[in-house]
Amino acid sequence: MLEEYKKKRDFSKTPEPSENKSQKLGQGLIYSIQEHHASHLHYDLRLEENGVLKSWAITKIPMNKQGIKRLAVQTEDHPLSYYNFEGEIPEGEYGAGTVHVWDLGTYILKEKKENLIKVEIKGKMLYGTFILVKLRSDPKNWLFFKS
Repeated sequence: MLEEYKKKRDFSKTPEPSENKSQKLGQGLIYSIQEHHASHLHYDLRLEENGVLKSWAITKIPMNKQGIKRLAVQTEDHPLSYYNFEGEIPEGEYGAGTVHVWDLGTYILKEKKENLIKVEIKGKMLYGTFILVKLRSDPKNWLFFKS
């Protein structure tokens, strides 16, 4: 499940976690968003599913307000131990730049279809029902917004 993640990284150079250690934050599944100052500032949404963190790069700051949609580009799965990773990914490595935890908590899966994911997020910055809708134009492109 983490082949693509491991293929993109040299763990002798990057401080990113290489293992998929089990984590538990309380009731619900792991949710986090990391502010990632890479070539372009973006926010990495992580949702625990089947022993990994499903991941999307959100192009602008997520909003806890209805009606504000953000493009979320699906990326490779990450290990569960990545949920609270903070650090500096060195130049020359995939995703080079600074990573900070922007929000952390749990979520409850409300609905999942091929083109739609509906979750109840219980974070400090985001809370309530949020939706990811896959766009037809590109299978990696989704919209992320509060319901």
